[in-house]
Amino acid sequence: MNYNEFMNCIKKENILPVYFFSGSEEYLMKEAVESLKDKYIDKSFETLNYVIIDGKEKTFDDILNACETLPFMSEKKLVVIKDISEIMENDLNGLDKILSSYVENLDSYLCLIIMDRSNNFKRTTKLYKTINKLGGVVEFNSLKGKELNTWIEDKFKKNNKKISASNISHFIQQSSYSDYNSTKTLYDLENELMKVVNYTSGDEINRDAIDTVLTQTLDTNIFNLLGNISKKNSEESLKIFNEMYISGEPVQKILSMIIRQVRLTLGYKLYREKGYVDGEIGEKLGIKAFELKKIGRESNNFTEEQLNKALSYILKLDIKQKTSSHDEKLAIEMLIVNLSYEM
Repeated sequence: MNYNEFMNCIKKENILPVYFFSGSEEYLMKEAVESLKDKYIDKSFETLNYVIIDGKEKTFDDILNACETLPFMSEKKLVVIKDISEIMENDLNGLDKILSSYVENLDSYLCLIIMDRSNNFKRTTKLYKTINKLGGVVEFNSLKGKELNTWIEDKFKKNNKKISASNISHFIQQSSYSDYNSTKTLYDLENELMKVVNYTSGDEINRDAIDTVLTQTLDTNIFNLLGNISKKNSEESLKIFNEMYISGEPVQKILSMIIRQVRLTLGYKLYREKGYVDGEIGEKLGIKAFELKKIGRESNNFTEEQLNKALSYILKLDIKQKTSSHDEKLAIEMLIVNLSYEM
């Protein structure tokens, strides 16, 4: 199950005795545990009914002692193993067998949360297979689509700020949370969100505030660079490139990103011509829906012939960069000017 399905289980009071939490969004794991605490653990008796097991030195006896002690003045006892990979590091086979057998017959008063915060725990272990069979595996992956939009809107509301749907989309784009190969988490997104909240004096979040506060990412800058090339605005394109260069982005990385964006844009146009829909194109190109939308919009600015010509020109420069010594920065600047003229 996913995060939302688990939260619905809490609302319906349909809680299993054991869960296995894994995925990239530790932020959501923490929210899920806090929701369980709010639902079942009286703050007056929290020290007795809420136990955290953390550290590689912990053993099965520590887990057993925490789980076998009955809750005090409470319906449930909540036990959280912070990182099972760390605990099982030195005794994988022995602890795996004992723990997998133990979790099969837990009493209903208990809710044992086993976290895989490092995302290194093998799915072939007996413990994982047992909990999966019991229906207790919960995946906390990056939010997307409506779920992400709702999460952002709710966070702004809690800080007494309103934001339109279009500005939510712009915030996501500028934050790079949904970008290809993005390593940003909801912790990062919340930090960016709070910067915008603190910058905005009124109760409405506008696009100017987002653009002022959030630093442009490499992906966003490349999109803007190509967008200006399509408008034959070499001056603005050069300005964007030089801002990236001054901020410390390697020239070769910028060039490789330009190649990637041109290839994706060309690929999108070719697949559309063959009758593929966006969902199918996204799978074939290996990109997320949010980036696919940006690629789709960008593709309207170029013809297939222009993209083929640009890709050929850029790849020749890429080979030259790797096989000869010359001024890399100047070469990219000349590339931008030529593309602005040719495309």
